[in-house]
Amino acid sequence: MRVNPITAEIIRHGLLQIPKQIEHNITRTAYSPLIYEYKDYAVGIVDPEGRLICQGDGGIPLFVANALGIAVRDGLAIHGPDGIEPGDVLFTNHAGTLGQHLNNVAMYTPIYGGAGESQLLGFMCVIVHWVDIGGMFVGSSTTSGTTSIYQEGIQFRSVKLRSRGKPVADIYRIIETNSRFARELFGDIEAQLAGCMLGREMFLALTEKYGLDTVLASIEVMWDRSERAARAAIAQIPNGTYSASAFLDDDGVDIGKHIDVGLEVTVADSGMTIDFCNISPQVKGPLNSGREGGAVAAARIAFKYLVAPNEPANEGTFRPLTVKIPDGTFLSAKSTAPMGGYSAPLPTVIDTVLRAMVESTPEYATAAHHGVFGHHSFYGTHPETGETYRCSGTMHGGWGASRGQDGPGPYKTMAHGDTLDVPVEVQEALYPIRIEAQILRANSGGHGEFRGGNGIEKISHFLAPVTTMVYIDRQGCPPWGVFGGLAGASPDILIERPGVPLERKTKGAIQLKAGDKLHIISGGGGGYGDPRKRDPAKVKRDVRLGNITPDVAAEVYGVT
Repeated sequence: MRVNPITAEIIRHGLLQIPKQIEHNITRTAYSPLIYEYKDYAVGIVDPEGRLICQGDGGIPLFVANALGIAVRDGLAIHGPDGIEPGDVLFTNHAGTLGQHLNNVAMYTPIYGGAGESQLLGFMCVIVHWVDIGGMFVGSSTTSGTTSIYQEGIQFRSVKLRSRGKPVADIYRIIETNSRFARELFGDIEAQLAGCMLGREMFLALTEKYGLDTVLASIEVMWDRSERAARAAIAQIPNGTYSASAFLDDDGVDIGKHIDVGLEVTVADSGMTIDFCNISPQVKGPLNSGREGGAVAAARIAFKYLVAPNEPANEGTFRPLTVKIPDGTFLSAKSTAPMGGYSAPLPTVIDTVLRAMVESTPEYATAAHHGVFGHHSFYGTHPETGETYRCSGTMHGGWGASRGQDGPGPYKTMAHGDTLDVPVEVQEALYPIRIEAQILRANSGGHGEFRGGNGIEKISHFLAPVTTMVYIDRQGCPPWGVFGGLAGASPDILIERPGVPLERKTKGAIQLKAGDKLHIISGGGGGYGDPRKRDPAKVKRDVRLGNITPDVAAEVYGVT
């Protein structure tokens, strides 16, 4: 069916508005700060085959790639099209399906319409990080020492939370029994469920307004348009095979054993192939991911950055991309592998893809960003309520410089996009913690004609005994510079106990007492170009603002 291009554009924006509305609703109604502040979720619509129609841009890029469609396709394979009925709501966190840690739970409901409301039009989907689903450690995914997925929590594979509109009481009871924070979790689940229900009705309202055939034809137009835009951008890159490598320090179990990230990017006319041909095999610790949650997710994020940054994410965007990876690597691990920290390596993987393309796309070239998830969580017994609590935090650091501009930051990683930190006021109100400082880390950005963004130092003062789980990486592979720019500083974690010298920690659990402090020190982004070519006025401004110190201005930039 041919559709008027103006009508197709109106419908495109109408479709994009649906997940945006749901995102706002989830932010207002969720119980967990991880959701309403940190925004660890994603909302989208997929077609009856699990192909992504549209997705909101307020969630995490890790989910933008393919998580929603993969979840739906698994449900269709298990239940069959006739086994998913109107009013059903299904959910999954199965590691063998999503390839992520078990806290990431995709929920979806079918959209039926057409004559007699008997035609399956697609699925409304919401993926949310559930705050706790059992396992060895409080928070489930907060680990550096698990060696099997079965140590990390309970798995649900495409089961029904609601059947023909009615809650499945047995499933609710299983969820409640397997979470340390059931009240908080059920608040988040209700926000997630409401998003699925409202999104379904909003999609149907759009089909009633413009006609089902017109909406379906407009979706095809959207896909084709995004594909053309991506292929046109690829066609501007010289054909060839480009390679790059990096590494992670270790997996938290085999301490000191590097995890290699080696890859090739091949451009052939209007297509691109990312081949993870030289990466480490599956590791013992929890830094593994499945193929879809690891290799494909990271490749798609890097691909979209390179060729389609302004196009909404949908199935058409990724048609020109092929991802190659053998089975059994840490980015294509078996379903039984530990995956609690699956997202930690992915920023470095994305950085490495972009590193391979530096010479071929100098206008888009960027130095490496701090690239460290830097997860740190605190849990213990609240001295006022007597209840178990958990506070989750991550690093924000410097991003790499690029042609014509300094690196931004401090921000989260490329795998997390606009993810915000939980405000200090919220943390101090909910937990026995005082945040004494969040300070820009001078000289941490890589020096260059354009300087990398600086990291920060965050100091947490504990008011009660607490167990802290920490994880940092990239100490051996700091954020590299490009075209003569210098590397950014690596991250660090320091423990300050009264009357004791500072201790250093990279991964694992730390027992802290009231009065102890934790210093979370993030890295900076790499620099771009020769530092001696930097405008002296910018160097002086950097000194005035505290971005660099006077001695560095003199020694590195030649400006006194």
